[in-house]
Amino acid sequence: MLDIQYIRDNADAVAEKAAQKGYPVDVRQLLQVDEERRSLMGVIEATRAKRNDNAAQMKNGKPAPELIEQGKLIKAELAQLEEQFAGVDEHFLKLLMSIPNMPLDHVPVGSTEEENVIVREVGQKPQFDFAPKQHYELAGPLDLIDKERAAKIAGSRFAYIKGDLVRLQFAIMQWVMQTLASEQTIKKIVEENDLGISTKPFTPILPPAMLRTEPYVASARLNAEEVTYKLADDDLWLNASAEHTLCTMYWNEILPEDLLPIRYIGYSTSFRREAGTYGKDMDGILRMHQFDKLEMEVFSTPETGLSEHKLLIAIQEYLLQQLKVPYRVLQKCTFDIGKPNASGVDIDCWLPGQGQYRETHTADYMTDYQARDLKIRVRRQGGHIQFVHTNDATTFALGRIMIAIMENFQKADGHFVVPEVLRPFMGGQAEI
Repeated sequence: MLDIQYIRDNADAVAEKAAQKGYPVDVRQLLQVDEERRSLMGVIEATRAKRNDNAAQMKNGKPAPELIEQGKLIKAELAQLEEQFAGVDEHFLKLLMSIPNMPLDHVPVGSTEEENVIVREVGQKPQFDFAPKQHYELAGPLDLIDKERAAKIAGSRFAYIKGDLVRLQFAIMQWVMQTLASEQTIKKIVEENDLGISTKPFTPILPPAMLRTEPYVASARLNAEEVTYKLADDDLWLNASAEHTLCTMYWNEILPEDLLPIRYIGYSTSFRREAGTYGKDMDGILRMHQFDKLEMEVFSTPETGLSEHKLLIAIQEYLLQQLKVPYRVLQKCTFDIGKPNASGVDIDCWLPGQGQYRETHTADYMTDYQARDLKIRVRRQGGHIQFVHTNDATTFALGRIMIAIMENFQKADGHFVVPEVLRPFMGGQAEI
């Protein structure tokens, strides 16, 4: 959530920027409830002072009957005020949490995805002397994907991944973990992009695949209606992306400054309902209810938050360049960056079988918006406490990057080439 003092000081700008993100919030109503809440808190504090004064007087010898009666009246008044405050406070928090994060100045204003800005295109699109196939047309004859049998036991948008495609997925995972655990590699990327931040490598982590409602709501990532599966008999949700149980890891904690930045590379199987996509991308494994992700999560000081965002994007590009998969980078507009984001970047990989770019990566910078509700703070070296800044970014949605590999490196005989950087993790295998 946003700092309420920031909203008080910038009410018109908050309303304008919220509308640019597609959130027509009533900032004036929030400020009215905020004023009511503060006024009521002042009355409660004054009443508590009266209660304490009354209690102090009754300690001096035998209390007079009028003091006892007065104490009862004050107690009843205070209970009524606190009940009233609870209702006002609940309304205040609901309104406050409806305010999205403010987009940074470099984020283009737009009202549709079509207004995202293409920043650059990288890599040569492959040229074939045959009609390129889509990934599922390649996978069928090679017996790599079985959706028909998965549908029998789980329904649509599930698949059995088989054989060399499984080995390819695990090769990608091992390569990424090894790459991001190398301080030398991180240093190279930091220096090449002139970021001026720590070269600390990423720590591999296997997070839980479920989380409780309270931290999920606080993360500003819970989208119950469209995205997320809820366990019927427990206060648990299946994570819809790996960062959901990574960003909540330090919920209600104060971290020492020398621990930052904390950089994680996490792996998790994730689950999405994919509501609203009926009939879309039904073939193959592009859009699934269950999918595996490698995700980067960073907790940093406010001063380095934007540079960490740029680092994560640079890492995404570095890995794609190592694979030699063509891609484009898009700066997302205000409408498309999402409620908790101050900035968002997508990367789309070229899929020659489809003859178009498709989204494979995203990078999200939340400033302190997410940390404020999660209460994740840092104790600075001078002793004062601030909210951390959070970033997350896709390393690879493994199904989607395997689609890109299959389609970009396919051969006329229906097989495809394994990218050179992955071959050491597949026993030298050069082709599937």
